[in-house]
Amino acid sequence: MHPLSLPRLMIEPLLRNALLEDLGLAGDITSAAVMPADHRVSLQMATRQPGVVAGVDMAALAFELMDPTVAITRYHTDGEPVGVGSVIATIEGNARALLAAERTALNVISRLSGIATSTAQMVAAIKGSGASIACTRKTTPGLRALEKHAVRAGGGMNHRFSLADAVLIKDNHIAIAGGVEPAIRRAKANIGHMVKIEVEVDTIDQLRIAMREGVDAVLLDNMNPDQLREAVEIVSKRAITEASGRVTLETVGHIAATGVDIISVGWLTHSASILDIGLDVT
Repeated sequence: MHPLSLPRLMIEPLLRNALLEDLGLAGDITSAAVMPADHRVSLQMATRQPGVVAGVDMAALAFELMDPTVAITRYHTDGEPVGVGSVIATIEGNARALLAAERTALNVISRLSGIATSTAQMVAAIKGSGASIACTRKTTPGLRALEKHAVRAGGGMNHRFSLADAVLIKDNHIAIAGGVEPAIRRAKANIGHMVKIEVEVDTIDQLRIAMREGVDAVLLDNMNPDQLREAVEIVSKRAITEASGRVTLETVGHIAATGVDIISVGWLTHSASILDIGLDVT
C-alpha cells in the first residue's frame, strides 16, 4: 500500500453515497438510452493544468464500484507533481458504467488535487524556515478524511481530526470559563495523562498566563509578525507555537520568518480551487 493510501474500508462508503446521489432513482438514463448495454470503452484521465495530484485511488474506486470488471492503469500516485496533459490513469470497461461514475470520480480527484496543489504552494513558500503548514477542521462535512489526506499529499500536516483528539481551548471556552487560567486548570483536572492541551491566545498577556500555567501548544491567533516574534521569544521552545488567522500565499513567508513552529490554514480545505482534470474517450 502506498504511504499516502487510505484503507478501502474508509473511502468506499463515501464513494457509494456519492454515486447513489448522482444515480438518483433511475440511474444514468442518458447512457442507457444512447449506447448498447455490452459496449466497452477506453477512457483517459488527464490534467488540464499543472499541480499536485491526490485522490487517484478514490477516483479508481468509483469506476470499480460501477463496473467490477474495469481495468485501470495508474500513471501517477497521490503526492506527485503533474503538468498540463499529464495522464493520471486509463480506464477500460463497460461504457454505461464508466460514464455513470465519471462525474463522481472527477469531482473527488479534482477537489482533492486542488487541495494538494494549494498545500504544496504554501509549503514551497516557507521552504527552509523550519515551520510546517497544517490544515484545520474547516472541512466539507463527511469528507474530512479525504480532504486531510489531500493536505498530506501536498506536503502539509494535519491538525485535529475531531474534537476528541486533543484539548484546544479557544476564545469561547475562555470566555465561559472566566479566563485563560481557570480554563487551563479545569482542563488539566478533567483529562487523561495522554491528552495534550493547546490554548488559543489573542494577546501577549494571555500568552504569559498560558505559559505560567503550562500547556503543550499555543495557538497565536491573528497576531502580526512583530507580535509573533515576541510570542516565540516568550515561549522559548517550552511549547509548540502555532500561528493562525488570515494566512495567505503572500503573507505565509513573513509569518514563517517569525520562528513559529506551525502555520494553520483553514482555506486549504474549505476554499481551495479544484485542479482541472478531464476524462476523454481514447
